[in-house]
Amino acid sequence: MDLRKLKTLIDLVSESNISELEITEAEGKVRIVKAGVAAVAVAPAPMAAPAVVLPAAAPAAAPVAEPAPAAPAARVIKSPMVGTFYRAASPGAKPFADVGDAVKPGQAVCIIEAMKIMNEIESDLEGRIAKLLCENGQAVEFGQPLFVLE
Repeated sequence: MDLRKLKTLIDLVSESNISELEITEAEGKVRIVKAGVAAVAVAPAPMAAPAVVLPAAAPAAAPVAEPAPAAPAARVIKSPMVGTFYRAASPGAKPFADVGDAVKPGQAVCIIEAMKIMNEIESDLEGRIAKLLCENGQAVEFGQPLFVLE
């Protein structure tokens, strides 16, 4: 498949509301997955049990416990595709992001190589990198956590 045809297909996927396109031709097979698409599972709402009314004596005063402050939920930058994780643009270059670095939405944090194409992965969150979850050169899956932010 020539490069112009591939570029046209990528543009069509990015401009449409489809999330994935796979084409098989004599020369080979091409699969294009739109970045940032997440599957959402919806669980059915639980049914409420019928209320049972029991006669009660005098109501007792129950101690009121204050709710404990909730621990902040871990914020994670996940892989938008399957590929090979790289922390820097080249083997000797400075990593895009390291532990302790502040990141902003739209800032490149790593590269994922997929089908010989280097894709810069941008943060969709703001925060400070608390933990790296992948090693340089490691294969990653779609949705796999890459960085934990604090």
